[in-house]
Parts: sequence; C-alpha cells; structure tokens
Amino acid sequence: MSVRVGEIEITNPEKVLYPEQNITKLDVARYYEDVAKYMMPFLDKRLLSVIRCHHGIQGKSFFKKHPTTERSHLKTFSFGTDEEDYFYLTKELDVVYQAQMGTIEFHIWASKIIAVEQPDIMTFDLDPDKDLDIKKLCDAVMKLKDVLDSLNLKSFLKTSGGKGYHILVPFKANCNFDTFENFALNVAKVLEKTHPQTFITNIRKKERKGKIFVDYLRNGKGATCVCPYSLRAREGAKISMPIRWEDLGVIKPGDVDILNYKNYIKNDAWKNFFKNNQKIYEK
Repeated sequence: MSVRVGEIEITNPEKVLYPEQNITKLDVARYYEDVAKYMMPFLDKRLLSVIRCHHGIQGKSFFKKHPTTERSHLKTFSFGTDEEDYFYLTKELDVVYQAQMGTIEFHIWASKIIAVEQPDIMTFDLDPDKDLDIKKLCDAVMKLKDVLDSLNLKSFLKTSGGKGYHILVPFKANCNFDTFENFALNVAKVLEKTHPQTFITNIRKKERKGKIFVDYLRNGKGATCVCPYSLRAREGAKISMPIRWEDLGVIKPGDVDILNYKNYIKNDAWKNFFKNNQKIYEK
C-alpha cells in the first residue's frame, strides 16, 4: 500500500513512528508537506544532515550526512578532496521525499554552498540542567539576548523540542568559520563571566548542576543545528518551532508538537530572518 503526498509516493504510510501518540509515517510526510515552504529558506542549498528512523523512534536510528545510492530529490556537493560528498535540497517536494526515506530530523550547516567557507547562521543552544525551572531558563535566554542587543545584533528565538531554547543570529556571509566560532565563544564566555551561577561553557554534564550550558559549538565548520520547523526524533513528536520573543516562557521548549503546531506556525515569526546586514569582520 502507498499514498501520494503531493508528488511523492509514501510507502508503508501506516507505519507507526511515534508509538505513544500513534503518529504514522503518513502523518510525518503530511506535516513536512505543510511546513516545507517555511523550511526551504533554511534548507535551500545548505549542506544537510538528517536523522532517519526507519522503524520508528524506538527502533534503531542513524545520522546521515553523505549520500549513498540515494540520489533522487537531492543534490550533492564535493569539497574537491578525498572527503565524501555531502548533500542538500532545492525544492519543497525534496523535504517530503526525505520523509518517505525515513527522515525525522533535519540538521543544517551554518553556511550555504555558494559560500561554503563563510557561515551566515550563528546558533546558541541553551541547554539547561534537567532540574532547572523554566523561569531561570527564560531569565538566562533574556541575558543572552541582552548581550546580542548590546552588539546591535538582531536575534531570533525557537523552541528546541527538548529542554531548552535556541537563539539564532543571521549574518552576511563575509568571514571564515574560525572567526565565526570564536565570536560565538566570546559571547558565551561573556555570559559565563558575568553570570557564573547561571551559565557554563564546559561541555561536561557533571559540571552543569543547576546551570545552563551555552552550546556555541554549533558554529564550527561541519557542525549543524536542528533546522527550524524540524520534528525531533523523541517521544511526543515535538517540533523546533520559531516563536516571537514575546512568547518566551509562554511557549515552553517542548510545547509545540505535530498535533498542535498549526496554533503556532500562523505567526510566521521569522519571516524577515534573512533580511539583515549584520557582519563579523575578520581582523
């Protein structure tokens, strides 16, 4: 049995991918058909890695960043070395095709292939200790925003679909990855120095008790961040959803899912994301 979603044939549409919610492969494909127009500005011609769960989120999953025999509905990119090719998407139906191939999560590079050595999306993933309350988390998010505001940088907020929030900052692609990642590290270090009881830049989980890890490591070459509007491959079918700054705390990190996302997507909170002249200058 198969069902067509747009132009894509979805095989085994009744396969349950999220057992607790009884969410099927067809449900996932239809979700991605619905949000593809919102995702494509972030996916288009940007190197991509995906998490695939052919047997549902409770089965074995794998992280795919190199194309193999699959070449339909994707384009390949080579760095011209012995390194394996990467892949990217160019059309909305490509997003649905990824769902047909078992993709649940989409993760994007910080740069596009037209300037692959010059990143243009900076990510700060605020990852709280599991026992941290939402008020402290929201206060921390605003502290980060205050630092970015003081640098005259416009930033955007989204849920993680997990415990924390993601703050993304768009730039013009004009510096290399080392400069870009060092800038993000310096922002994280400012937070850690000025609010040592709240923030930590040490990746070791045992050091994070009662604190929030400022994950700036999403900004190096080859690193990825979860794409806006992507589902998460964890129970609940949560979504990493762009939200307005005024919705911080009102919409909690795990509030948006495949069953209620239409209540949140209508705001199109990031419609002006790429309309900016923000730059980092190399010394």
